[in-house]
Amino acid sequence: MLNLLVRPIMFISALIAAVFVARDAPNFGVIQMVIGLFLIVALVAIGAFWETLTDRWRSKAKSREPL
Repeated sequence: MLNLLVRPIMFISALIAAVFVARDAPNFGVIQMVIGLFLIVALVAIGAFWETLTDRWRSKAKSREPL
């Protein structure tokens, strides 16, 4: 079950890592893991602060509306 959650994240991190490092480089796996970890942290942060972020975006949208 956990494999279904991790596989797409590692696929995306492999694509991002391939932009910076050749796939046959010895450190490709390490860089892929670091990028994957950053993606996981970003997803958790967005999930944790989702309500705060939406409230902030709504208040900015309301302040921009003409009277």
